[in-house]
Order: sequence, then structure tokens, then C-alpha cells
Amino acid sequence: MIRKEDALNYHSEGRRGKIEVRATKPCLTQRDLSLAYTPGVAEPCREIVRDAQEAFTYTAKGNLVAVVSNGTAVLGLGNIGALAGKPVMEGKGVLFKRFADIDVFDLEVDTEDSDELIRVVRLLEPTFGGINLEDIKAPECFYIEETLKREMAIPVFHDDQHGTAIISGAALLNALELVGKRMEDVKVVYNGAGAAGIACAALYITLGVKPENMIMCDSLGVIYKGREKGMNPYKERFAVDTDLRTLEDAMKGSDVFVGVSVADVVSKKMVRSMADRPIVFAMANPDPEITYPDAKAARDDIIMATGRSDYPNQVNNVLGFPFIFRGALDVRATAINEAMKVAACHALAALAKEGVPESVSKAYGVEGFEFGPDYIIPKPLDPRVLLWEAPAVAKAAIDSGVAGNELDMDVYREQLEARLGRSREVMRVVINKAKKSPKRIVYPEGDHEKILRASQIIIDEGIAHPILLGNKKVIKQKIEDLKLDLPRIQIFDPYACDRFEDYAREFYELRQRHGVTVHWARKMMRNRNYFGSMMVRMGDADGLISGVTQNYPETIRPALQVIKVRDDVRRVSGVYMMIVKNDVYFFSDATVNIDPTADDLAEIAICCAEQVRRFEIEPRVAMLSFSNFGSTKHPLSEKVKRAVEIV
Repeated sequence: MIRKEDALNYHSEGRRGKIEVRATKPCLTQRDLSLAYTPGVAEPCREIVRDAQEAFTYTAKGNLVAVVSNGTAVLGLGNIGALAGKPVMEGKGVLFKRFADIDVFDLEVDTEDSDELIRVVRLLEPTFGGINLEDIKAPECFYIEETLKREMAIPVFHDDQHGTAIISGAALLNALELVGKRMEDVKVVYNGAGAAGIACAALYITLGVKPENMIMCDSLGVIYKGREKGMNPYKERFAVDTDLRTLEDAMKGSDVFVGVSVADVVSKKMVRSMADRPIVFAMANPDPEITYPDAKAARDDIIMATGRSDYPNQVNNVLGFPFIFRGALDVRATAINEAMKVAACHALAALAKEGVPESVSKAYGVEGFEFGPDYIIPKPLDPRVLLWEAPAVAKAAIDSGVAGNELDMDVYREQLEARLGRSREVMRVVINKAKKSPKRIVYPEGDHEKILRASQIIIDEGIAHPILLGNKKVIKQKIEDLKLDLPRIQIFDPYACDRFEDYAREFYELRQRHGVTVHWARKMMRNRNYFGSMMVRMGDADGLISGVTQNYPETIRPALQVIKVRDDVRRVSGVYMMIVKNDVYFFSDATVNIDPTADDLAEIAICCAEQVRRFEIEPRVAMLSFSNFGSTKHPLSEKVKRAVEIV
């Protein structure tokens, strides 16, 4: 669960917002400055004057997308205006970067005049490689997109329309295959005649659904020929000659229901009235037209998809727009046309039938995914989506004549794969492993703000069971001040814990041959790091996390004295995990051992590799020395060489 304070803190802490601009070239010396700006910058300008296509060579245009909105239809918030919608547009930029390595400028345009918005966007064409329209209300969004596509020579894509259509279209292809029905035979009912509903209907026709087999409904009921109330030219396109007037009537005997409307408008009775092996896409957010449990209870032969991540078959637009734009940008497409959308559909549908790598299953904390009623579209965090969808879109652009350049698809896939890094998967693997068997983790610095906020997230996500050490009154007051919701969190005060004497006695027995007296043992147990370590030793906690306010030796010494090491380990060592751009590195040992022997180094490397495997990464070990491959003969370099031989 995401709390208001969590969301506000996420957006406001540190550097405000969620995005920044970073230079991709060095700018450290006077020469760098002269190259980046005047006089050196004049040379690429001259090249672009000579040939406009050189803008893709000398500027960021080819990897830059504008996310444009006027804030008239923001998520579930409605018309909140351009400025209030800015966090959403920044978020869209984050997703573009995260999933397809595309840079974004978010542009919030303060106008509800469609022609004015069109003019603003059209004049910005030299800056961008593509335009993503976002959160613009219907029916204006249709006119705006149609006009911009006609007048601009770069891809224009309204994700609220086509994203949902493409992902659900892929789901429909696979769902129909599973139930043994043909696209041209099925009766499809839509509820919701806004941007997404109209686009879904249009794309489904391209995929093979016959217009005469479709019925579209809005808040006033069936859209039929002759209806006057609540109509516009875009709805009129899907008006049918029928006596049906309500959604309930329309759903009787239908094969497919597509909901892009509001929650709770479909009942179990309505689902039961559908044809055999019905397909229900209830995609309203945050709550669907009918809940997944209710739909499954109504029909055991149903194939169901929603917009939610906590049910199977999530129709998530992030499976579409990053990869569609990636393919379009990489061939310098002048448009995103129907052929490219259909190609994206088929690529996603085909990927869902492929064997799912174990890494993807583990990222979601499950044993595995297999093509079937509960898995008809790929998961958003499947890194293969980029490798399947972007090339399919790029090829469709080339084949349909809207590409500015051609690509060798095998080479292109290799280039895309190089964009993928392991960093995005690592933490999800760890979190899902933790969720499977939440452990009791003791935090000696239990009164620190960072620990308290982290504990809130840990509990909300079901990652672990935090145990806070410190003064109960102080901790509870800080929880209240921080507006956290931790009513049942465990808090232990070493000065007032009924296990204090047991811990002190155990510590004395453990350390009496190292100069520890009974009095000293009792004194040490008032130190929260020692107390927490003893909780782990005595089985009252499974792990300890400390070091926010203390230096490394103060943090690790109690653990070494109390918890000890495994019987098969001679040397304690530490590991730093560093995430650098798209990759992950583990460094050991930069914490404990000052002058390890060759045998020590070998054991440290082996132990580090063991830890790396816990992150589902197959380790490749490099031993560092001041001498490369024995270039300098010295006892220190010889020691490292010997360690490599041992490993």
C-alpha cells in the first residue's frame, strides 16, 4: 500500500521531482568548453544546415521524446490542469528511460484550446524525435492526434488511446487461441467510449474483428444509430443498428467484454450471460469493472485480464510505449502507423508463448509462468520485451515505408541487448526472495528516522518483520511525528527487557576467557549493537542491520564477538554492492582485512561469489593488484597471482 506521505516524500526528498538532465560529453577543461559550445559547436550546426538528417548524428534528437499534456484527463483525477499533471508526465519520462533508455522532456501546455496545443507541439518538431501525447481528454485528443500526425514528420502517439489497445490486442490474440475462437467470429462488447475504448475498437477491427460483431456502450448505454445524446463523430463511427439499449443486454451471448470505464458496472449475472469460454478484459483503474475473484466465481471457463498487478494478465501500457518508440526512433520513423501497432501486438502475443526465463519468474516471486489462461501477455519486467517488440516495430516501419533508415535486425537486437543491464533485476530478486519467507530483522538504531521510514516500507511490502531497539517512548513519539502507521511493530528497550539477564549471562559465558566479567557483560548488553547481536544468537531474531549512525568497526565488532562465523570460514570479510548505471559490481574485501594472505584472498573471493549467486548473478571474479598479469615482480603481486591459482 502506498501512503500519501510516502508518495510526497518520494517526490520531494533530495533533488526535487523525478528527472534531471545530464551531459553525455565531458566538460572539464577549457578545450571541452570550446567543443561543447562556441566556437566548436558551429561545426555540427553547419553540417545540419547542409543536411537536416545530420541532426540525428550530432544532437540528441534521435533519442528524445516529448511527453505532452494539457492535464485535462489525468489518471483518475480528471481535469486538474497542466501544472498539477506535471508529476505524472515526469513519471512517464522515468518509465521511458527505465524500460527503453529513451530521454524525455515533459511539456505541460496550459491551454484547453486544441488548435493552440497543436500549434505549440508542431513548432517543436525540430527538437524531438517523437511526440507522446498524454492525459488529454476525449474527444479533443482524437482531433489533436490526427492533426499532428498529418502535419508532422516525426512519430506522434497518444498512449491513452493506443497503449491500451495494443496490449489488450495482444492479450486478445492469445485468449482467442486458447478458447478456440476466430477473431472474425467473436462478438465483442466495449464499455467506455473515450480515448482507450475508441482505440481498442479501431485496432481490433484491424486485427480481424468484424464491425458488425461489435457493440460499444458508454455511461448512457448502447451507442446505436440515431442516438443523439452524448454523441460525437468518433462514437458515431461505432454506432450500430440494434434494439439493445443497456450494457447488460449487450453482454448476453457475447464472447468478449472490453472494459475501459469505471468500477463495478459488471455483475456476476452479466458474466454468466456471456457465451461459452468468455473473455473479459476489465481494465478500469484502479478498480476494474468486475473484480477478478467475482469474475472467476461467476465462470470457471473465463479468461480474465485487468489493469491491476495483483491479478494475472495485467494490461499495462508500459509493455507498449517505451518499446514502440524505441523501434520507431531507431529507424527514424516519420510516423507510428497501423502496421507498427499490429506488429507490436503480434510480438507481445508471440513472446507470451515462449518459455519464460527463471530470472523473470523469480523477479515476481513465483515458481514459473506458462502460456495459458493465467498468462496471455508478458510481464512488464521481462527484459525480453525490448528485444521482441522494438525490432518488430522497427521492421514494420521499414516494410511500410515510414522509416528514414534501415537496420540489420540481428545487429539491432545485439545493440538493444547491450542497453539491458542487470541492475534493474537485482533488487527485485532480493525483495521477492524475502517476501517468500519474511525474517525477523533487528535494528539497533530503532529511533533513527531512516530506520523508521524503512520499517514502514518493509512492513507494507511484506519483506520482513522489523524489530526496533531503543527507548519505547522516544520511538513511538517519532513514529507519530513522522505520521507513520506502525501500531504493531516490535520495540525492545535493552534497559527494560525481560531477556536482558539471559543475554548478559550468555555473553559472559561466551567471552569470559577474553577478559569479560559478569559486570562488564551486563554493561555491554546495554549497547544496542551487542543486544541486537545477542538476539540473533539466541534465536529471537534472524538478522541484524546497523550502521546508519556508527562507523564500520563499531557496527561489526559486536557481531563478530557474539554471532561468530560459519565453521567452514576462516576469515570474516565484507562485501560492497555497487550499482553503476545498468550493471552491478561486488567488491570484497574493503572493510575488514588489512593484509590478507593468498589463501585468505582466495577464501574471500569464494565467499563473495557465494553471496553474488544469492542475487541470481553468475559471478566472474577479478583479483586486483598494482601489477597487470604479472608485469611487475613483487611479493604483493605474486600473492594475488597465487590467490587466482587457488580460486
